[in-house]
Amino acid sequence: MAGETTSSARRTATGLSWAIAVGMVLQAAIGLVAPSVYRDVAWIKAAWYGNDIVTLLVAAPMLAAGLVTARRGSGRGELLWYAGLGYGVYNYAYYMYGARLGYAFPLFVALFVACVWALALSLSTADIDALVARFGAKTPVRTVAVYAGLTGVGLTFAWLGQWGAYVFAGTVPSIGEGPFRLVAAMDLGFMVPPLAIGAVLLWRRRAWGYVLTAISVTQGAAYTAVLTVSSVVGGLRGIPGTMEQAPVWGLWTAAGAAAAIALLWRVRDADRTA
Repeated sequence: MAGETTSSARRTATGLSWAIAVGMVLQAAIGLVAPSVYRDVAWIKAAWYGNDIVTLLVAAPMLAAGLVTARRGSGRGELLWYAGLGYGVYNYAYYMYGARLGYAFPLFVALFVACVWALALSLSTADIDALVARFGAKTPVRTVAVYAGLTGVGLTFAWLGQWGAYVFAGTVPSIGEGPFRLVAAMDLGFMVPPLAIGAVLLWRRRAWGYVLTAISVTQGAAYTAVLTVSSVVGGLRGIPGTMEQAPVWGLWTAAGAAAAIALLWRVRDADRTA
């Protein structure tokens, strides 16, 4: 009975994830074809436009590829599936809370809720020990753990430093108090915990450390790609101070992608023994 329940929940998670992939494509396409759905100021509109480009060209294909290859027994594909859902949770929380109220609001809420449930269902029904057993012995776990840990610590100091400067010295963040509060809360709430906890567990070679770090580092690389593209879009639209940020985000994207590849490269498929 328990096995049947788990199998049913797994099928539900898979079906819901496919619906999310379709919804991601639909949402991003609407944003790119009809950008008037966004009613924000110019620099935020540029951010949404860059975000939609990466969702359409990177995140949705990553989720779909993960689903297809996971069905064939790929451990790497399974982790990409989870990372795609993690991206969706983080991404659509931004849209749901950050975009001005408009026509697409119900879609943002639906995608956020669907991603949360799909990620919870997929992880709760996964055979974590069997998945982690597929990681090769030469996987550079300590190197990736250090990267994830430093990223989590760096984000924490960056956001709490600006919070302290605002609260104790009256220095308003460059993006404004409202946008800062949203971005800082998102990173401190959604990104830092899995990065930090995953890094500690991965350093100790605990099973959940591999999974948490694979999800957080991969989705993190996808989101710094969002920031890179959004900076370029903002620069092309003549928004001051945006194009200069693109090289920084681009380097961070490259570092995150390298860490994700290093962690996932030696993951064996289910039907392989070497």
